[in-house]
This record gives sequence, structure tokens and C-alpha cells, in this order.
Amino acid sequence: MTLYPLQFSPLFKYRIWGGEKLKTQLNKNYSEENIGESWEISDVEGDETKVVSGALQGKTLKDLISEYKGAFVGEKVYKEFGSDFPLLIKFIDAKTPLSIQVHPSNEIARERHNSFGKNEMWYVMQADNDAELIVGFDEEVSQADYKKHLENNTVLDVMHHETVKSGDTFYIPTGRVHAIGAGVLLAEIQQTSDITYRIYDYDRVDAKTGQKRDLHNDLAIDVLDYTVHDNYKTDYNIGKNEAHILVNSPYFKTNIIEVEGTLKRDHTALDSFVIYMCVEGDLELQYDDVNYTVKTGETILLPAAIPSVELKSSGAKCIEVFM
Repeated sequence: MTLYPLQFSPLFKYRIWGGEKLKTQLNKNYSEENIGESWEISDVEGDETKVVSGALQGKTLKDLISEYKGAFVGEKVYKEFGSDFPLLIKFIDAKTPLSIQVHPSNEIARERHNSFGKNEMWYVMQADNDAELIVGFDEEVSQADYKKHLENNTVLDVMHHETVKSGDTFYIPTGRVHAIGAGVLLAEIQQTSDITYRIYDYDRVDAKTGQKRDLHNDLAIDVLDYTVHDNYKTDYNIGKNEAHILVNSPYFKTNIIEVEGTLKRDHTALDSFVIYMCVEGDLELQYDDVNYTVKTGETILLPAAIPSVELKSSGAKCIEVFM
């Protein structure tokens, strides 16, 4: 069977901090309240997304990798990851702040949880006035200093708070403390992992459970990177019908593309699947004389065997994701 561009049915996740923007701004279709995450493309065990339409309808990523191997993910990707799909693609709406958290490295995650680590990136799609993110530390602290701040409930005082707007991009390597603040809607690209160590959760009680959520400070303390950086935000260029690098990491690579008119994208040299996340406007993707519409807040996956596609729009921005 010939592979074709694939769209998946998203999975909607209740979160204590979730709001309504995934529905009101990204037109997601769900009836529950406090939906904070839309998992667009997922191979997390128990949370596998399925193909929406066409001859491969209902197939999971595992099914596709099992059947098509390198033709689906790319030969080098298949050699490294086997039957595991390496990325998890999400849209996130924070009505109230997420917990202050950190993710373990590949090595620690493998040792403690038999999982990948969780290097990730954020692209802010919309932010309310004065909305902010927490990324990294603002001042040098030792592990002993950090423990004192935890005990005194002053840990937020030493973290870097950054007011954000649409288009702001952040790479969050494992070990970097972080949190999405209230009023932020963003696209997230990450390794396939659901391992999060919560450090601080504002003493909130989850209405669904009547309990405070667990903290993981014993696990987090030796994972944290206390290095202070001058700048945590990713600087990048953008131009019409050009692909500009957002993140170039060992775990995934992303470009930002502003499409106006028609743009041909040739992926023959990549040896990887390619994912497009539409973060602004509406995008049309053409392959083999078939048109696929990708609206704001939607994603599409191109198997590695697809050599090139045409992108068309009267004005759209998309993130191109590959290994």
C-alpha cells in the first residue's frame, strides 16, 4: 500500500490548569471542562493516536512502524528507535499556571522509569496581556541554597520569569526548571515521554480528586541544572516561503515557515518523517494530486517515503518537525 500524508485523531487531556482555548481558538471538538492538552501525535503507551482517514484509518504509530519500518519513520530513525515513535506533539492551553517542574535526562529516565527523557520546545501561539513563562534560574543557587528556598516556600523568587507574546520560542532541555504561566496557548514538541517531576504546585487541590497533586522533590533535586543563562528565549529569523531553523537539537529539529502562495518542500535528503504543525492561518498541503487542509491547531505527518510536497496558503505559519 502506498503511504500518504496522515492526520491523527487528537486525545484531549483534563488538567487542573486547563481552559477553553483549545476549543474556542483552535476549534477542537470536546465537551469536557478544563482540557489543557491536545495530544496530536502520540505513541505513549495507553495514549496512542490513530489515523483519521484513508486506507490506513484506525492505525496507530506502532502499527505503521511495524508495517512500513524505515519507509514510515526513516531508515536512520528506525535503526535508532525500532518500533518506538520518538516524538510527542501537543497543543497546550494554560488557564492557570502549570506546576513548576523539571524533566529527567535520557539516562536517568531510562534508569528510573524505563523511558525516554523529555527534551522539549514551546512555540507561543497566543498569550494574554502580561502572561509569562518560567524558564531556568535568574540567580546562582547551590543545591543547598535551593533546598532552603524549597523549605521556605521562596523557590519562585530565584526562577526566571519571562513575559511572552505570540511567536516566542523556548527550547527546554532536560534539567531546566520550567512552567507555563496562566493565559498561554502554545505548541509543544517533545520526546515521547510523560515523565515529569513536580517541584511546586501552588498548594492547589484538584477538584476531580479532592487532593493536592504529588510533588517529586526527592527525584528532582539531582536532576536540576542550576546554571544561569543570559537568555532563555530562542532567537530566530522568519521570511515568506523560507524555512528558518527554530531548534536544532540531538532529539528533534524544527523550522518555522511562513507560507504565502506556493512553496515546494523537498525532503529526500532527510531520511526522516516530517510533521507540520499549523500555528497560524490555514495551510493546504498537496501530494500526489491530493490536497490536505491543515488549519490553525492541526497537524499532519508525512512518512519518510514521501519525497516532496507543495505547501499553499494566502498566509500561514507552520512548524516543520523532523529527526
